[in-house]
Amino acid sequence: MATLLIGYDLNKQKNYPDLIEAIKALSAAWWHHLDSTWLVVTNRSAEQARNVLVTHLDADDELLVIDVTGQPRAWHGFNEKGSDWLSNSYE
Repeated sequence: MATLLIGYDLNKQKNYPDLIEAIKALSAAWWHHLDSTWLVVTNRSAEQARNVLVTHLDADDELLVIDVTGQPRAWHGFNEKGSDWLSNSYE
């Protein structure tokens, strides 16, 4: 399993529902507390996830997928549920 950081900017057309559903479909284990930033625990590689998600983007949109499995984490200002997810999702 990998923990992927997914970030995006949808520029002209904002088709968030399709992209959000595609991100959620990568895994049942995901975290989303920042507008365009997700953490997803999945069996897919960063490249595989990118290939799935890019089909929901327009040509002018931007997408970033980085494998952050096992990387140190630090955060501030999230509620208990968000902090618990971040604390317990290490691989």
